[in-house]
Amino acid sequence: MSAEQWAEVDSYLAEKLVDEDQALRTARESSGETLYPGIDVTPNMGAFLGLLVQITGAVRILEIGTLAGYSAIWMARAAGPGAQLVTCELEQANADVAQSNIDRAGLSERVNIVIGAAAETLESLIRQHEDPFDLVFIDADKKSNPDYLDAAVQLSRPGSVIVIDNTVRGGSVVDAASHDPDIIGTRRMVDMIASDSRLTATALQTVGSKGWDGFTILRRK
Repeated sequence: MSAEQWAEVDSYLAEKLVDEDQALRTARESSGETLYPGIDVTPNMGAFLGLLVQITGAVRILEIGTLAGYSAIWMARAAGPGAQLVTCELEQANADVAQSNIDRAGLSERVNIVIGAAAETLESLIRQHEDPFDLVFIDADKKSNPDYLDAAVQLSRPGSVIVIDNTVRGGSVVDAASHDPDIIGTRRMVDMIASDSRLTATALQTVGSKGWDGFTILRRK
């Protein structure tokens, strides 16, 4: 199948199955106002994250990589009143767009955007002995995935779920000789998961409007 067909199937499934209201649509489209246009998750992936929150019963959620706040809105809504979502964003410009979208969605009391380098934010949460998170979504710079995974495990509990996006990289994840920092970081992360007896995991390839990629999902035993 061609990339056009992948995108067509994505659109068909989203139209039939995904309930994307105006607040979500505005948040997704506003990624064009961020420093990294178009790298937000698809509606199908957003709905998947929302379902995952509901299936796991997560009420404390950690997100690494906010962008325009699209995935944060999906997860915070699914978690319901009283939930708390902490999302880490490096760039003030992106955080400003996200905050506007989160406010518009009526979720400002559930979502806390922390601006700054995610590694520093996560280290601060660890030092403060933050209560464990039920679900962690990692979708930031891929070269730092090993550091983000290590922190996510420390900030979770037995039964917590961790999802890492964009871990197939158009198939490049299999290239052991790659000099691309994102591929190196992703492969190191996969090796860490494979060698950590506390974790059980799988990874799925995906095709769609964003091309060929995939995600890794794991659970703390």
